[in-house]
Amino acid sequence: MLRNTYIRLIYKVLIGLFAVLVATVNLAYSQRNERLKAELDSIFLVDQQYRTIFSNPRKKDSLAKANNVLSERVDWFIVDKVTTLDRSNSERICEIIKEYGYPGKTLVGVPTNVAAWYVIQHSEDISRYFPMIRQAGIQGELPFTFVATMEDRLLMQQGKEQIYGTQVNCDESGCYVWPIVNSSQVNQRRRRAGFTTTVTENARRLGVNYKVRRLPKKKAN
Repeated sequence: MLRNTYIRLIYKVLIGLFAVLVATVNLAYSQRNERLKAELDSIFLVDQQYRTIFSNPRKKDSLAKANNVLSERVDWFIVDKVTTLDRSNSERICEIIKEYGYPGKTLVGVPTNVAAWYVIQHSEDISRYFPMIRQAGIQGELPFTFVATMEDRLLMQQGKEQIYGTQVNCDESGCYVWPIVNSSQVNQRRRRAGFTTTVTENARRLGVNYKVRRLPKKKAN
């Protein structure tokens, strides 16, 4: 008798938990904006359209032939296209954020929740939107690795040392990992932020060899 009562109790608890799970899922879907999700998916494809061609010689050749562009000028052609599309995407993302705030996981699901991040990362508006991006990461609306990457980009733009070693800079001397604050601890910081690679492995993925660098000393007036 006691055993049957115990089993019925367990059954009721499981049924209750299942009901809560279903309600949670239904709530998530009720908050999902499918129209906005579709638009952001389209914006992301446009953001990546020409960027993916840079590292693909075959696609570069095809693009040059299709647009009657000399092979030695195709990189400039791509940059011009990217600049134009980035400007258009940035304007639309600004409108979306004014209406909805950051379009994160709750509103548009995964992986669409990173679409607006890419557009901001490729814009001149990082300093304007970074506090909102950080908050989205804290709230779980955006993976924190994306927050860390944008913070590094912002610091590099400000001429400061980056924190997580995600950013590469190129100048007349070549391409290199932008200087990192307290670089001996960078891999620990990367792990805490959610990165699964070391700074050396990430640099290799970006096509450069990692070397510890320091910011150039500012000249005295």
